Amino acid sequence: MGRIHFIAIGGSAMHNLAIALHLSGYTVSGSDDEIFDPAKSRLAQYGLLPAQAGWFPEKIDTGLEAVILGMHAREDNPELLRAKALGLKIYSYPEYLYEQSRRQTRVVIGGSHGKTTVTAMILHVLKGVGMNCNYMVGAPLAGFDVMVRLDPTAPVMVIEGDEYLTSPIDRRPKFHLYHPHIAVINGIAWDHINVFPTFDIYTEQFDIFARSVEQGGKLIYYAGDPEVKRIGETFASERQDAEAVAYGVPDYRIDNGITYWHDTPLQVFGRHNLQNIEAAKAVCLALGVAEADFVRLIAGFKGASRRLERIADGQGTTVFKDFAHSPSKLEATIQAVKEQFPERKLVACMELHTFSSLSREFLSHYKGCMDKADVAVVYYNPHAIAHKKLPPITDDMVFEGFGRADLQVYHDSAALTADLKSRAWQGTNLLWMTSGNFDGVDERALAREIAG
Repeated sequence: MGRIHFIAIGGSAMHNLAIALHLSGYTVSGSDDEIFDPAKSRLAQYGLLPAQAGWFPEKIDTGLEAVILGMHAREDNPELLRAKALGLKIYSYPEYLYEQSRRQTRVVIGGSHGKTTVTAMILHVLKGVGMNCNYMVGAPLAGFDVMVRLDPTAPVMVIEGDEYLTSPIDRRPKFHLYHPHIAVINGIAWDHINVFPTFDIYTEQFDIFARSVEQGGKLIYYAGDPEVKRIGETFASERQDAEAVAYGVPDYRIDNGITYWHDTPLQVFGRHNLQNIEAAKAVCLALGVAEADFVRLIAGFKGASRRLERIADGQGTTVFKDFAHSPSKLEATIQAVKEQFPERKLVACMELHTFSSLSREFLSHYKGCMDKADVAVVYYNPHAIAHKKLPPITDDMVFEGFGRADLQVYHDSAALTADLKSRAWQGTNLLWMTSGNFDGVDERALAREIAG
């Protein structure tokens, strides 16, 4: 095995790929100007944490087999310039994943939401039936030590297909590089407005993704989304060399706090998760899994990290943590908790944290998305807006954007947590939603105190 160097090793996917290659026997080095947990702790665990922050061109030499470039680096990164000058092979991590999976059946899960959960469901079932597969998934999974696996003997590679940009020197969306044999589009809701400034430009990326399906492959698509349905039907009419497979939300029922998929009790809940199950089922059947095995194994799936994750339980109070931050995700997650616990009130807290959510122009897309919560709370930090070099927003803009007169708006996390702790929680659930951390709040400690 050779030597591989990571520029911007601290990224979510980057550090997981670095760990995977280290475990495969490669000598891995890396650099970054800042690394935060969990990447920092995980890199340290495997002896891969850089000794000091910064960029060090002297780490780049002709003995490297490859350099892998992360999105966090800039085009003028001194290590990148050195690698170019030496004529080294430079990959983005999606390029590298594709190179490693050329001889494997590639399954790519795309969509604005549900990617991680659908990928996690597929991996859970494939592990249960003993199928050897490689993977890249965007969250830690129970029963899996790492988030990236690269075994050259595995016949299948399952990839969570992110639509964000590939690298500073490659402006294509990541999922355009994988050329799937089996592709999923699970829903489209405008996101990443900093690089896709209109909805049409954003949806075009999914059209391109569908066209990238290999000859003889399958496009599995959610027919309940008008844009996805359009893409799926266009694919079916234009691609005589491939197959289009539509799915929807199946019948389900909720009985005594348990969701049943047909007659199978599930450990996950929510209409969106039933949709996710149908996507995962279509993929698993395409890979040769028996339907009876899928049904048996999906009943044991407990969910992916930060996806309606139950982090504390008490008498009449449950606290959930979710990655939701876009309008469609907020609405689906709130609806799921209200439907599952109709007798309980719901306090829903969300953090405006992403570039899109902190943009003045995007706030109007949140109108009505938190209406089903009994108490709706929005948090944002003006410093985060300044750090992203965005125009400032005001509380009035947030009120107008969400369209809810009784919305509670905070930009001091200490004040928010103090107010939450002062509430009476009997018969009330808390839904804690963010792609960040509410500026350092220990949500598990907060959840334990609230749930009692």
